[in-house]
Amino acid sequence: MLILANVRERWSGFLGAFVAVLVGVALITTTLVIYDSARAKVQPRYEGTTALALPPQAVDADGSPEDRMPWSASEAEPLVSGLEKIPGVADAVVDRSFYAQAIRNGEPVTDEGADESGHGFGSARMAPYKLVSGRAPAAANEVVVDRDLGAAVGSDLTVNITEGREQFRVVGTVDGPGYYFSEQFAAEQQPGVAAIALVPGKDADTGAIVSGAKKVVGDKGSVVSGDGRSELQPEYIEHKRFLGVQLISAMALLGLFTTVFVVASMLVLSTGMRRREIGLLRTIGASPKQIRRMILGEAAVVGLAGSIAGCLVGIAATPQLLSILKGLDVTPPGMEIDVAAWPLLTGALVGIGVSVIGAWSAGRKAAKVAPIEALLDSRSANTGMGRGRWIAGLTVLGLGVLLAIGTATSTADNRINMAIAATMTLIVAAALLTPVFVGPVGRFLTAPFQRGGKAAPVLVRAELVANPRRAASLVAPVIAAVGFAVLLSGMVSTMRVAYPAGEALKVAGQTIVTPDGTPGNTDEVVAANPVGKAALPTRAFVDTTSGKSGEKGEEAGSYTVLDVLGSRNAKWNKPGEAVLGEKTAGALGLKEGQEVPVRFADGATVTLRVSQVLPDDPARGDFVVARDLVRAHDPAALTDDIFVPGDAKASAAVPGVALHDAAEYALADYNTDAKLTESLAMMLIVIAVGYSVIAVANSMAMAAHGRRRDFGVMKSAGGTVRQLLFTSAGETTLVIVIGAALGVLVTLPPLAGMAAGLSESTSSDVGLHLNSGVVVLAIIGTLVAALCAGVAVTSKTLKRQAV
Repeated sequence: MLILANVRERWSGFLGAFVAVLVGVALITTTLVIYDSARAKVQPRYEGTTALALPPQAVDADGSPEDRMPWSASEAEPLVSGLEKIPGVADAVVDRSFYAQAIRNGEPVTDEGADESGHGFGSARMAPYKLVSGRAPAAANEVVVDRDLGAAVGSDLTVNITEGREQFRVVGTVDGPGYYFSEQFAAEQQPGVAAIALVPGKDADTGAIVSGAKKVVGDKGSVVSGDGRSELQPEYIEHKRFLGVQLISAMALLGLFTTVFVVASMLVLSTGMRRREIGLLRTIGASPKQIRRMILGEAAVVGLAGSIAGCLVGIAATPQLLSILKGLDVTPPGMEIDVAAWPLLTGALVGIGVSVIGAWSAGRKAAKVAPIEALLDSRSANTGMGRGRWIAGLTVLGLGVLLAIGTATSTADNRINMAIAATMTLIVAAALLTPVFVGPVGRFLTAPFQRGGKAAPVLVRAELVANPRRAASLVAPVIAAVGFAVLLSGMVSTMRVAYPAGEALKVAGQTIVTPDGTPGNTDEVVAANPVGKAALPTRAFVDTTSGKSGEKGEEAGSYTVLDVLGSRNAKWNKPGEAVLGEKTAGALGLKEGQEVPVRFADGATVTLRVSQVLPDDPARGDFVVARDLVRAHDPAALTDDIFVPGDAKASAAVPGVALHDAAEYALADYNTDAKLTESLAMMLIVIAVGYSVIAVANSMAMAAHGRRRDFGVMKSAGGTVRQLLFTSAGETTLVIVIGAALGVLVTLPPLAGMAAGLSESTSSDVGLHLNSGVVVLAIIGTLVAALCAGVAVTSKTLKRQAV
C-alpha cells in the first residue's frame, strides 16, 4: 500500500519512466506482433496435401541444419511406390520446381517467383489447381498455364527456361499460378526429388496417413504435416521474410537498449532527488532492505502500468509498421496481422523487468542513505564519482575501444553489428563517466560569459560544478540520441561511397551482363557471350566424414552444404578436380590432393580431387569445379552475372539481360540493397532520437520541478521571472551541448574502424563520412524538446509560487 501511495503522490516524478517504458514496450510489442505474423505459412500450392515427405537435412559450416539433400530418381522410386500404397492416399506426387517464365513482346513477364514457377503437371493436384480448359500436357513441347496469363488453348507461347527461349504449345489452363509441363520434361529439368506430396482421398484419416508415411520413409528423410508444411517456401518469399526479420530485429534491439538506458538514468535521477525523503524514512526506523524494496516496488508498479499501456499502443501501431514494411517490399505476399498472446506477454515482462533492473542501482544507493541526510539538501550527494562508478566506467570504456578496433578487422557481414555494439558500449561508458567532464566543460563553456557581470552564467556554472551527477543523468539520453543519429547516418553515408567504389575497382574495364527481369542468365545468354567469367552456382553437399567413421564424435554419411561454382575459366574448369579457398578447406578439413565425395542436386555423388587450396577470393569462389559438371547434375541452375573483358564485345540480343560498365554495375548492385539500408537506418534514427527526445524532455521537466525551492530562493533574492527562465534555458542548452559533443565523440571510433575495414575489403581509399543534416536535426530536435520542457515546468513553478 505504501508503494502505491508513493506512486500516486509522486506521479510527476515517475512520469518520465512511465513514458519511457510505454514507448519501449509499444515498440517491442509492435515488432514482435509483426515477427509472429510474418512466420512461414503453408503455401497455397500445398493446401491440398496431407503431408510432405522430405529428404534428410545437411548442416552448414557451423553445424546448423540447412538445405535438404534431394533424393536421386532411383532413391525416390521405392518411396513413391510405398507412399502410394498407404490407405487413404489418393496420389503421391513428386513435386519439382524449376525456372520457367513467359516471354511476351520480347520482354519477360514479371514474376517474382519465376525461379520456381515450372512444375510437372502432377504438382497442380497439390493445391489443388483444376483444369479450366484443355487437357494435361503429354509431349515435351506442351504446357498448361495460369488462365490469368491470357494464353489461349492451342496457341504457341515462348517460355524462358534454363536452356533459353523455347516454343511450347498451350494445351490447357488452370486456376492457379505456374507453368505445368509433362512429368518427363520436368524430370529432365530437375532430376533430383526435393519433396513427395501426399494427396488424400475423400474422408481419409490424416493421422493414419502421416503415421504410415513415417514408416515408409523411415531414416531416409522426414515427414511433415499441418503447419510443418510451411517449411517449403519459395526463395523470394524466404528472402523477403529474412529482410523483414532483420529490420524488425534491429528495431527491437535498439528499442530494448534505449529503454534500459533511459529508464535506468531516469530512475537514478528521480531517486537521487529524494535523498531527504529517504533520510526521513531512515530516521523513523526504515531499514536499508525496506528502502530497497520500496524503490524496486515503485519501479515494478510503474513498469506494469507502462507495459499495459505500451501493449495497447503497440497493437494500435502495428498496422502502420506493417504498411511501412510493405512499402519497403520486405513482407511475404498477403501478410496479415495476427495478434497472439506471447508478443504481449513478452513486451510486458520486458517492461517490468527493465524497470526493476533500472531501479536496482538506484535502490542500492538509496539503501545507503543515512538518517542524518534528512537534514541535508537532496542534492548534497550528487557530487563526485564513487569508486564503483569509476571502475565500471573505465571497464566499459576499455571494452568499447576493443569493439571499435574489432570493427576494422571484422568480416563484412559482421562489421555493421560490431559498429553498433561498439557504439552502444561507448554510450554507456560516456554516461558513466560524464560527471568527470561536466564540471570542467561547464567552466570552459561559461568562461566567456563571466565578464559580463550577469548572474545567470555564474548560476549555471555553479549548478553544473556543484551537482555533476544530476547533470550527468540529464546528459545521458542526449548522448544516446545524438550518438545513434551520427552512427546510423554515418554508416549509410560511408557505405554509399565505399561499396560502389570498391566494386567498380574490381571490375574496371569489363562489361557486365546482368539479368533484367529474370532471376538469372540462361544458357542462351551464356552462349551469346562466350568470353569472360560466367559462374554457374549450385548448392552441393560435401561428405567430410568419408572414411572417418571410426573417429570419436564423427559419423560416416554426415554432409555439409555449401555453394559450389561451376567455372569456364581454363584454370579451374578441369574435370574431376575442385579448387578450394583456405577458409572453406579448413572448415571442411580438406587438404590439397585429398579426394572428397560431393553430392549434387540430382542426388548423384561424384568424387573430386582437391587440386589446389588457394587464398580466399570472392571473385573466384570458395569451392570451384568444372562448369560442365554443375550443368550435368543441376540442369535448372541459372548463371550469375557474366563479366566480359574489355577486348571482347558483350551481347544483349537475348531478352531479359542488361549491359553495364564497371561504374554502372557497381552503383546498380549497391542500389539493390541501398534503399532498404537507408530506410532501415532512418527508421532506427527516428526511433532512437524520438525515444531519447522524450527522455530528455521528461528529465528536464523532472529536474526543473525538483529545483522549485531553488527558484523560490532566487526569486526572493530579486531575480525576475525572465531572468530565472533565461537561467533555466541556459543550463539546459549547456547540458545539450555537452551531451551532443559526447554523442559525436563516442561514435567516431566505431565509424573510423568501419571506414578502415571498408578500405581494406574494397581496396579503395574510404574516408569517414557523416550526414551533417541528420546530425544537426537530431541535436536541434533534442534541444528544442529539452528547452520546451524545462522552461514550461519552470514557468509553471514560478506562477504557483507567485500565487
